[in-house]
Amino acid sequence: MILILKNGCPESVMTELTDRMQELGYIVNPIIGVEKTILAGIGGQEHDKVDAIEQLRAHEWIDDVLVITRPFKLVARDYRPESTVIDLGDGVTVGGNDICMMAGPCTVETEDQLMTIAAEVARSGAKVLRGGAYKPSTSPYSFQGLGIEALKMLRHAAQTYGLKVITEVMDPRKVELVSEYADILQVGTRNMQNYDLLREVGLGSRAVMLKRGMSAKIEEWLLAAEYVAAGGNERIILCERGVRTFETATRNTLDLASVPLVKSLSHLPVVIDPSQGTGRRDLVAALSKGAIAVGADGLLIEVHPNPDHALKDGAQSMTIQQYRDLIPALKRIASAVDRGLPLN
Repeated sequence: MILILKNGCPESVMTELTDRMQELGYIVNPIIGVEKTILAGIGGQEHDKVDAIEQLRAHEWIDDVLVITRPFKLVARDYRPESTVIDLGDGVTVGGNDICMMAGPCTVETEDQLMTIAAEVARSGAKVLRGGAYKPSTSPYSFQGLGIEALKMLRHAAQTYGLKVITEVMDPRKVELVSEYADILQVGTRNMQNYDLLREVGLGSRAVMLKRGMSAKIEEWLLAAEYVAAGGNERIILCERGVRTFETATRNTLDLASVPLVKSLSHLPVVIDPSQGTGRRDLVAALSKGAIAVGADGLLIEVHPNPDHALKDGAQSMTIQQYRDLIPALKRIASAVDRGLPLN
């Protein structure tokens, strides 16, 4: 339930209304906006409180009472009408007017490989360095990542070239460790419904990128985000990375329609991963352009100096030159939809 207060509502009245909502079983979060002040109540059962809701609507300092019927509350746009902007520090944001470019290798292989990529993507305007330190693999015999050594390399490369770091965390027991090196904790598609992991990253303050499960519906994706927000961490970025369908021509079916749809349902920023979304480097550029056109707040792109010899996912990784050539086209599209794409 959301109480929209009239302008000039005294603090004493806000306290009174907060107490009343708590009596009704809600956890209350006040939101002081530029134009409106809102008291958002989470956890109550609205259908049991029809009379109380009508009484609140009649209160002299309440402009309106909105009942959130969706199962997700904290991440709903009803709860927070203004779009959330995630501030990563040093002027890097996700969800503002500027498109945030995130690029790097699928997997950290060597320090030379990572430093080469970091230098090039930074030069082309990327703000966040991606790279896998711990890699989930379908086969237990596939490369699983370099672990803490890769985390150290990511941090060093990011500091050298003025970038932020995003890397995947797979185990609740490693959240604290990965948080020491990463600015964004990525929860991958296989872990979207790993509720222990979601609760753990929800207890921290690091930004969380939540990738859509490969078979997840939009509501399930947003409910997974609700787990993180319910822990107290609302610094959440949603990432569409394609869903599994009957189609075999691409690795996944990238759902660009999810971007405007989710933005109508939630205040959280949405990023597109066209590399995982297609599994084909020849399609990454086209889908990246489409992602910006439909309103994505950022792109997460795999880049490798020699993708044909990459340890993992080389088929979907762009070459450095392909990435460099893509940026001017993305900048033109961003400008056409009144967005910015800053270059270094």
